[in-house]
Amino acid sequence: MKKYRFLILRRFIQISILVLFFLGNYIGLKILQGNLSAGLFLDTLNLSDPYAVLQLLFAGGNLDAKAIVGALIILLVYALIFGRVFCSYVCPINIVTDSAGFLSRKLEINKLKYNLSISRNVRYWVMVLALILSFVFGVAAFESISPVSILHREIIFGVGIGLLIIVAIFIFDLFVLKDGFCGHLCPLGAFYAFTSHFALLKVKYNNKKCTKCMECKVVCPEKQVLNITNNEYDSFVQSGECTKCGRCIEVCEDNALSFSINNFAQSQKDTKNEKDDI
Repeated sequence: MKKYRFLILRRFIQISILVLFFLGNYIGLKILQGNLSAGLFLDTLNLSDPYAVLQLLFAGGNLDAKAIVGALIILLVYALIFGRVFCSYVCPINIVTDSAGFLSRKLEINKLKYNLSISRNVRYWVMVLALILSFVFGVAAFESISPVSILHREIIFGVGIGLLIIVAIFIFDLFVLKDGFCGHLCPLGAFYAFTSHFALLKVKYNNKKCTKCMECKVVCPEKQVLNITNNEYDSFVQSGECTKCGRCIEVCEDNALSFSINNFAQSQKDTKNEKDDI
């Protein structure tokens, strides 16, 4: 159980959010209503997807103050405290892509994958492109076709043709590219990665305990953020691309990785050490 404690927590939170939205929309339980793009908490507080709101602003949409305030609340919570946890603890697409990754490992499909060479930076270009298209066409470009919103609506409001897009993502991750959608293409993940660099919650690395087994990198969906394991000193994962999924912590037999509150002084030291190494 210890090796899967964060995975179990993630699934519990993801499923609980879906259930609460379902109960709020159909039974009238007023904890969560609406969907992940625009929801209502306790029938009082509007919560909005900040990237969706940004697209609407670029599209020239008229947004009321409640929607903007709701987006700012979500943005500040992630950007200042938790970082990119939306991708691993909230987004339902994560369940789909994690399932594809699990099957790929169990059936050894990795050996058969085409493995396209796609830079993870492509998602940032997609993020910007979606804003440009929103401005040009006057609609929230990515939000209109977002698999995240589609899957959430399919689960909450009933299965429809949108499920084909979800199946396509599953197949893409299973047979074509590991962490293909979330790790390389999703502009929403790019948005949260871009805004989460200074979040307080970080993964901390203890060099003295580390035996360099690199099991953490085997399970990490964003392996590049674990370059700290090459350091000869204690440090924090500073990259906003870390989803805080906790898989690296779970599999580390050395207990060299843990969640911790970022120490600004240590961060400055890490940055200086990295420059010295270069």
